[in-house]
Amino acid sequence: MKQLNRKQELILVNGLAIICLILVLFLTSCNKDFPNTLRSEYPSDTTNIKEGKRKVLYIILDGVRGNAVSTLAPTNINLLLRNSIYTYDGLTDYQTGVTTNATAWANMTTGVIDTKHKITTENFAGNELANYPTIFTRLKAANAKYRTVSIASSASFNTNLAVDATEKQSLTTDLAVKDALINELKTKEADLIVAQFHSAETEGAANGYETTNAAYTASITTLDSYIGSIMNELKARPTFIKENWLVVIASNKGGNALPFPGSADVGAYGDPTRNNFIIYYNPKFSSQPLARPDANSFPYVGFGPRFVATTTSNGIATLSNTTVGNFGTTGEFTFMFKMKNDASSANYYPMFLGKRNAFNSVSSTGWGFLFGANGFQLDWGGTPRPGGGDIRDGIWHTIAFKIYLVGGVRTLSLFTDGKKMSTNSIDGRNIDNTTGLRIGSDLALNGNELTNFVVKDVALYNIAMSDAELAVNMRRQISATSPYFANLLGWWPGNEASGTTIGDFSGKGNNFTANASVNRASFEELSPNVSPLITTASYRVVINNVDIPSQIYNWMGIAPLTSWNLDGKIWKLLYTDVRNN
Repeated sequence: MKQLNRKQELILVNGLAIICLILVLFLTSCNKDFPNTLRSEYPSDTTNIKEGKRKVLYIILDGVRGNAVSTLAPTNINLLLRNSIYTYDGLTDYQTGVTTNATAWANMTTGVIDTKHKITTENFAGNELANYPTIFTRLKAANAKYRTVSIASSASFNTNLAVDATEKQSLTTDLAVKDALINELKTKEADLIVAQFHSAETEGAANGYETTNAAYTASITTLDSYIGSIMNELKARPTFIKENWLVVIASNKGGNALPFPGSADVGAYGDPTRNNFIIYYNPKFSSQPLARPDANSFPYVGFGPRFVATTTSNGIATLSNTTVGNFGTTGEFTFMFKMKNDASSANYYPMFLGKRNAFNSVSSTGWGFLFGANGFQLDWGGTPRPGGGDIRDGIWHTIAFKIYLVGGVRTLSLFTDGKKMSTNSIDGRNIDNTTGLRIGSDLALNGNELTNFVVKDVALYNIAMSDAELAVNMRRQISATSPYFANLLGWWPGNEASGTTIGDFSGKGNNFTANASVNRASFEELSPNVSPLITTASYRVVINNVDIPSQIYNWMGIAPLTSWNLDGKIWKLLYTDVRNN
């Protein structure tokens, strides 16, 4: 190879240095946004994002149902949804019995529910705001330089909740609140602005919260026009480019209206008085709608006694009070239970639940349910013996019968999964006996009598529910707040994880005693036939009012202390613009 002279060596070295420098600059510029992308896409705390000064505009719309907003699709709110995390299924509170404006406001400003802040009436009597302060008080304590503003059309909002706001304006109309808010945005600097509007609540309380109420609808449309004007003014601020605003728009509560279709089995989600519209908006956010879960997506979870009959062992449970389950010749009753038949093969005629002396054969006194191939039958003193359909499929089913009068004739109707399967006269027949109510078959004499099933929510009422009521209630998990709870003669949910007692939770004290062969089965399953009690976690898949203060603290870079004992949840905010511009 030809030897390079000194000049050529210098040219080569300098050339390589320039190339390396270009590569370094290129790689540095290519990588500059990478860490910021991670922080924006997956921020563990939104305060890590490098941007303008953080501020919050918090607009409270009293009485605006989330479903009403969904139906009306107001123009300006709809525009904001393009850059918002939002829900039409938000909740004021999934635990409170009666929701007042004051209760809802307190949830929205303290970040705790009424069991803590104790505000349940419109006069704020007995409140615990000293122990659970509002966002105005918390921000003042966190940084004395923060300027907070409260502009309200309800004087009680400012008087009770905005005591520590830097500036308060109590006005008499929503129009005045809108004008004052626009003036604030034009001329002043605030870290937190809260504006409370009340006109939709006024119209809803007077004439109903339905979208068919023209006055209520008009009030929401007017509020939407106010929001358009407010947002235009916010973006027109000379300093807007140097600021980073979280805009929260939330109804405090809903109001009395017809439940929306399919809401019978979704708990608080089906209560129009708690139905809210809530959004968190920022021009850099991705659109992120949050909807309530479908009723059929809630799993049926718990424990239940499993009754297995083999040729060598037999699980049974009996009542010592032998009068329970006698129906005499008068009176109306409803009996229901849930069961899952896990038998590996068809069962032929073993009795599995009933009240009769001869539990493994036909008897003229007593009644009982018996398996028949893949289905079941109800034997009533030998006859009638109506069939209830197939249930040997390993999923939960609901079974019930009711005794009632039809034209003065005492009648028995059998139901499976809410469907009436048969109706027969039992007029004048007395099949009472002194045998205890029993769950579980006799020992299997052959392979056709093997049983393996779980029973839950056995319940006996001293009334006959209507067909429609029975269809709804037999699929629900019973609780102390269930319809006709006071009419229970016995209720055995079977929730015990161990032991030989299946407790009576009706208050009558008639417990089942199980033998050692009864096991406790745990389960977590979906069934189209059961509407389980909705868990707390199921109510947290949408934004609740109580979440808003926690989100504001997070946005402002304030870490709540554990001693604050907040109930709110911080929602992950997804960004469209992942660079720090």
